[in-house]
Amino acid sequence: MQSHTQPIKIAILAMGGEGGGVLADWIVNLGEEHGYFAQTTSVPGVAQRTGATVYYVELFPGADNPEIPAPVLALMPTAGDVDIVLASELMEAGRAVQRGLVTPDRTTLITSTHRVFSIKEKSAMGDGRVDSNVLIQQSHQAARRFVHFDMASVAEKSGSVISAVLFGALCGTGTLPFNRAQFEETIIKGGVGIKPSLIAFGLGLGRVQSENGIATPTSVFHTFDIDEDIQEEIATSRYRDSGFDHDDQSEVKSLLQHIQQKMPPYLHGIARKGIKRLIDYQDPAYAQLYLERLQELIDRAEKGSHKNSHKNNHNKKLLYETARHLALWMTYEDIIRVADLKIRASRFERVYKDVGARNDQLIEIKEFLHPRIEEICDTLPASIARWLSHSHFVKRILEKWLSRGRVISTSSISGYLLLYTLASGRRIRRRTLRFQQETERIEKWLQRIGTAATHEPALALEIVHCQRLIKGYGDTYTRGMNNFQTLMKIIDRHFPHLSPASLRLLREAALADEHGEQLRACQRHLSLY
Repeated sequence: MQSHTQPIKIAILAMGGEGGGVLADWIVNLGEEHGYFAQTTSVPGVAQRTGATVYYVELFPGADNPEIPAPVLALMPTAGDVDIVLASELMEAGRAVQRGLVTPDRTTLITSTHRVFSIKEKSAMGDGRVDSNVLIQQSHQAARRFVHFDMASVAEKSGSVISAVLFGALCGTGTLPFNRAQFEETIIKGGVGIKPSLIAFGLGLGRVQSENGIATPTSVFHTFDIDEDIQEEIATSRYRDSGFDHDDQSEVKSLLQHIQQKMPPYLHGIARKGIKRLIDYQDPAYAQLYLERLQELIDRAEKGSHKNSHKNNHNKKLLYETARHLALWMTYEDIIRVADLKIRASRFERVYKDVGARNDQLIEIKEFLHPRIEEICDTLPASIARWLSHSHFVKRILEKWLSRGRVISTSSISGYLLLYTLASGRRIRRRTLRFQQETERIEKWLQRIGTAATHEPALALEIVHCQRLIKGYGDTYTRGMNNFQTLMKIIDRHFPHLSPASLRLLREAALADEHGEQLRACQRHLSLY
């Protein structure tokens, strides 16, 4: 608790839909109702999950004393001069520490430990995720007091949003000069989502107090029955919107029988997942092609491993990983796929759930689309795409039109129909330029794997893992494919003398740097070009 001559300084870092503004308003209303001057400001974060909105609140005592003049309060937090930091997500807590808003001699840091991955983490060529344990350790060292638990799951159970849980955790720390009744009164006077907000508030408060060994008293305002056996959210299958009933379709049954009768047991699970993904992406015939490709490699691998148990064990891992990566590659992301995922009922349901909207509320969803001319060509029939890709006036006009990007409201009829039209392009996907290119690359990749498997299964496995370089679409896909092609050329030139360890080093270098600089350095070190 602060001196009566100094303001209480609070920074809130929250992403859209998490109620950061509501939380700031609650704190301001709480202060103003109980004799404090209060002020709040906010600075919106950058879009696409590269930073949260920062809300800043200052509370100064004396508003109920006419002899005390109104103070001049700051508009933004200053490094080293913040008493309380509330973060709606663990990475945002790390950002607050990095900015110097959290200090060990002063700051109480309250954060949820769940993660919403940043753009940098998602776009990394390999596994770019930040270690949550490291974030927690650094936050603990930086703060005077560190309160952390999974507030997202608590909010989900209560049917509220994370801001209410943060408000309860703030009350539980005792860092503000207000009691529980005053906190709850603020929520009730807010008049919106009172019941779930009070439940979430109580759960957040109880979690903090239980960690401190304090018994949690019942709310003095309302007692609600909380179902302790709240059902977990039913996982939304990515195949639910595909239009196929996997149990009733004879084509799908035939595919499942092929897996059961002709493939080794250790591949049954991954192969079934593979065909589900491919049916969802295209159709059962495409899933049949997946099984044919996989079966050919199985037959080839089994011929050379009957009398060699060590090689047989290597082949099991090789075939399993090939089944997984082949399914991923065959479901590459193009405009058709992106549009399809954006208009699914399951996505709309997830958005409603994420923002905590009620059934009677309308949500507007806006998509920013900025396709390149190459991606347009990829979705056209091969002959037309090759004609368009040559430099001429039509291409220049189209590039100029595309350079501005477009904002489309998926929740509007026109926006939905536009994306629906794009998604329906999967009917002609087999005739597109991109499909033909990917088919050729996949076949060559499988040939390299099969050839290497008869010589050195460990090298074949490293070739399989090179598929990790191919991900996403747009610039991310282009850079990854360039690095992948570089590795394939090295394999072709140096096989069979290339060692698995050398290829692994090259692949890890390519994953570490999307621009290929570390890969080129590794090539020079290994003298492999």
